[in-house]
Amino acid sequence: MTEEFIPAAKPIVGDEERAAVDRVLRSGMIAQGPEVAAFEQEFATSLVRGRECVAVSSGTAGLHLGLLAAGIGPGDEVVVPSFTFAATANSVALTGAAPVFADIDLDYFCLDPASVEAAITPRTKAIMPVHLYGQPADMAALGEIARRHGLSLFEDGAQAHGALLDGQPVGTFGKFAMFSLYPTKNMTSGEGGMVSCADAAQARGVRLLRNQGMDKQYANEVVGLNERMTDIHAAIGRVQLGKLPAWTAQRQANAAFLDANLEGVVVPPVRPGATHVYHQYTIRVADDRDGMVRALREEHQIGCGVYYPIPNHLLASLAKYAPGLELPQTAQAAAEVISLPVHPSLSQGDLDRIAGAVSAVAKAGG
Repeated sequence: MTEEFIPAAKPIVGDEERAAVDRVLRSGMIAQGPEVAAFEQEFATSLVRGRECVAVSSGTAGLHLGLLAAGIGPGDEVVVPSFTFAATANSVALTGAAPVFADIDLDYFCLDPASVEAAITPRTKAIMPVHLYGQPADMAALGEIARRHGLSLFEDGAQAHGALLDGQPVGTFGKFAMFSLYPTKNMTSGEGGMVSCADAAQARGVRLLRNQGMDKQYANEVVGLNERMTDIHAAIGRVQLGKLPAWTAQRQANAAFLDANLEGVVVPPVRPGATHVYHQYTIRVADDRDGMVRALREEHQIGCGVYYPIPNHLLASLAKYAPGLELPQTAQAAAEVISLPVHPSLSQGDLDRIAGAVSAVAKAGG
């Protein structure tokens, strides 16, 4: 009998979320309204120490509007990782600024401070690390570089809801931070993003830009966009926010089991002082990564992902910003990484199957 396929990710949406959507639909207040305002406040209190939060239509919108509100534009440069989803660099490019790619630390998959420092030029205005896979970046070192060079620090926390570094929440280090609320993230609103802002001016800028440049109807102050979150999405997010702590604890328990039971692969170390929230559980396979992916999917019915096989600086859409650039740690990660299922829906039987399959395929050589 063929074993049931274990998906790499599994959004969890239940009766509470459905009831919340029905409540909004019955209210007649479907566009941005009281649910969005409540979600912003609850997210701020729960995850970013009360920093003012602004809900938007997607994580990418959050990055784009955060950068615009911070004054990033043509002629500027922002240092970003190449080993991440393209939305990080896309958001910089969409402002008219140039993304400048730096290498990563291969252990933690986040920006390497030495590479960041080497990438700084007179045009550099900011550093934007990604807390990749739910692991906090080295914010102490990056913050020191930013201070020394007079740069802003932004955060792409798309995958890091609830992550901590030395007790400080991700999303409270930079001038702004973005959290994605896409369906496969640690929590979802169906689609959406949340921008955590360090000060009132940054928050007001994002609020204006998401709403066609208006604070008051028809009194447009700046050229803006329509990047609002609906009350439907916010209602889902509010329910999910309440479930996030238990889901995070389950992800961490699942990761601990995999750490202890996988053989023949490099399991993901946790940065000293960090609380990893395991949006992805990402191992490294030195020999025939793609062969292992095929074997896990086809022979063992275990879903897995390769995030990300093509570094951003080699993508057709972004290569013009980095002609001839070599990032050796990024290249190695792109060739070796596999993300295994770690989501809260996994049973103990699922975890046993994953550990057994990975170890068996590694022992067999891919």
